[in-house]
Amino acid sequence: MICENHTQVTEFILHGFTNKPEMQHSLFVLFLVIYTVTLLGNFLIVTVTIVDPALQTPMYFFLRNLSLLEICFTLVMVPKMLVDLVSPRKSISFVGCGTQMYFFFFFGSSECFLLSMMAYDRFVAICNPLRYSVIMNRSLCLWMAVGSWMSGVPVSMLQTAWLMAHPFCGPSTIDHFFCDGPPVLKLVTEDTTIYEMQALASTLLFIMFPFSLILVSYTRIIKTILMMPSATGRQKAFSTCSSHLIVVSLFYGTASLTYLRPKSKQSPESKKLVSLSYTVITPMLNPIIYSLRNNEVKGAVKRTFTRKVLQKLGVL
Repeated sequence: MICENHTQVTEFILHGFTNKPEMQHSLFVLFLVIYTVTLLGNFLIVTVTIVDPALQTPMYFFLRNLSLLEICFTLVMVPKMLVDLVSPRKSISFVGCGTQMYFFFFFGSSECFLLSMMAYDRFVAICNPLRYSVIMNRSLCLWMAVGSWMSGVPVSMLQTAWLMAHPFCGPSTIDHFFCDGPPVLKLVTEDTTIYEMQALASTLLFIMFPFSLILVSYTRIIKTILMMPSATGRQKAFSTCSSHLIVVSLFYGTASLTYLRPKSKQSPESKKLVSLSYTVITPMLNPIIYSLRNNEVKGAVKRTFTRKVLQKLGVL
């Protein structure tokens, strides 16, 4: 079907998280609080891993990159969602929709690979502790971080450009609170079988491939931990991985429910709830998980705030 010029879609209407007016202001306050906590928590992680000398290791270098990714990821989604909760008309331009979709794919794919790089770092630290500083040198860590960030470019460019090149003749209402691929694809007015096959292949590649690397790393890690003669050593080794394992479970669990679950088993409401978990909730939980379960991070936070207080008092 070819759209006439006067029927070409130039903007989309986002259905939003809920169509109940009495809930929207309450949700606005709730999500604003969550977003504030997310920004403060992740900025705190970035700050302490930069300024504290005890956290100048590969593990915290990757953690800093994860927090930066979470800040960027939520910046793409949450401000627009907050505005829509208090706006009578929840519109987004065609270009704005494509831009939001591009950065959503970009940061999501980058996070998949960054989590696998963090798993490899833990693998080297536990399975090759004597060679850790040699293997995980500054140059390798930098290239691993750059590679993780840039890994999102191919899938985001391909899927966004290809999807937005399809004809959209109306209706123009997206049954979601942001421009995700599947709900936008429903508005396309021509056969999308080839695109859906490509999108599935990309999803399997950019979700399952890094997840497979994580599984391999942790299989080796668990074998090494079980072979340790000391119970204290086993506990210490496991504690260095527990925070990352929780974050991986949250991220991949929700992503799999969204993109690898059969369409017949998905309702728009359930998809919104799952999407809400990895766009809003998980980025807030990540710094909390790493802060509460990591004594080094807690110590660095205390030292940073103590230093700031002493500087204000003129002691330092």
